[in-house]
Amino acid sequence: EGARLRLDYTARSLWRVDRVIDEIRRDGPPYEAVRRVLRGFGAYAGEVIVRRTGAEWWLTDPDPCLRTPDGRLWTPMDEARRAYEGDGSLGVLCREAIGGR
Repeated sequence: EGARLRLDYTARSLWRVDRVIDEIRRDGPPYEAVRRVLRGFGAYAGEVIVRRTGAEWWLTDPDPCLRTPDGRLWTPMDEARRAYEGDGSLGVLCREAIGGR
């Protein structure tokens, strides 16, 4: 709440988002209280990947996913949830999705 977070659609910005998610997790709110924020962080991560790779959003249930030009599917909103649970990283997701780009 009230965080000054610079989001500039770079892969580097996702490491800052990961740190914010870590801080939220340390504060200990229930998932439902932060679900929308995490979903927004996941959507932001997806847009970073789209801009870096030319990926496309695919409507899937319950959350959209990305398909990169190499045919791989990515679930950034789910990755944000996993990051909140301590078992994911939007920065790592992006690094894997963009590969050597």
